[in-house]
Amino acid sequence: MGVLSTPALVALFAAGAVATWIAGTALSKTTDVIDRRFELGEALGGVILLAAAGSLPELAITISAAASGNLGLAAGNLIGGIAVQTMVLVVCDAAASRTQALTYLVGSLVPVLEGLIVIFVVSGVLMGSLLPESTAIGPLSPASLGIAVIWVCGVWLLNNVRKRPAWTVEMPGSRPGRRHHRERRPEPEAKPMAAGRAIAVFAGAALVTLVSGVVLEVAGNHLADRAHINGVIFGATVLAVATALPEISSGIAAVRLGDNELAVADIFGGNSFQVVLFVVADLVAGKPVLPQAGHQNAWLADVGISLTVIYCWGVIRRREDTVWRLGRDSLLAVVVFGLGIAGLVAVHA
Repeated sequence: MGVLSTPALVALFAAGAVATWIAGTALSKTTDVIDRRFELGEALGGVILLAAAGSLPELAITISAAASGNLGLAAGNLIGGIAVQTMVLVVCDAAASRTQALTYLVGSLVPVLEGLIVIFVVSGVLMGSLLPESTAIGPLSPASLGIAVIWVCGVWLLNNVRKRPAWTVEMPGSRPGRRHHRERRPEPEAKPMAAGRAIAVFAGAALVTLVSGVVLEVAGNHLADRAHINGVIFGATVLAVATALPEISSGIAAVRLGDNELAVADIFGGNSFQVVLFVVADLVAGKPVLPQAGHQNAWLADVGISLTVIYCWGVIRRREDTVWRLGRDSLLAVVVFGLGIAGLVAVHA
């Protein structure tokens, strides 16, 4: 792609982003159908499969960037993607209600538990970035393995809480909607998609997503080089926004249908799984990626943790009123994210 002109690369990048959005939306819908049909979410392996389906764009970019030795871009997309995807909740907040904040409507503390898992695994990212590259188990960083183990244990514990909660919470005025994708929506639905067709569409959308991810990484890398933009910054901003397009589409659809709890839980769930992909990055690169993450990625990790804390606090605090259609937590998140991106430019790699 290096021989293409800059306008051609921009067009290719835009085409990859559109394809990612369309295929990601198809993945989201067919994943729901497959989950309801085979009840995958009841088993840990099913949870992992469903989480991986939602992270296919990041997976493709991680593999492509790590294989080409562009470890800064790979790490920046995974870590910076957490902050960007958390900001999808700002869009969901604006779409949920004119007068009531999204975190007021959630009506459950389960998303807070998911947010705690995000904070836990991202803390592992920060610790892993401090380890020397020589500290490794084969090609894997101990931190990458630890993050994967923490995520699996966290999901297992979360499923236990959902099945057997040891507490009850009253949140008057909330409208959580469905508690799980396996629950059918109360309103009449169109004729349900057959399981075989859903699997075929899922496979096709997954293939398109993977190819689009490679296109985004390669075209984006050339564009960043020509614009003299740091790979970490590009991966954490432009590339992360492109791969977050499916989450934006599915999040808006969820809150418009009243599935407010699912909208928040899906974002936190995707964020916690995303950093598990450092295991894949290590295997493809043949060496630990986290020790080479640098100060900018550490900064991005802190921004992601801060945004997660803001929304977890918002769910617990439950301020109903909005300003410009946004809850106070979303307004604070916009300010923190803006300061975080501004500070990213000042932080040395």
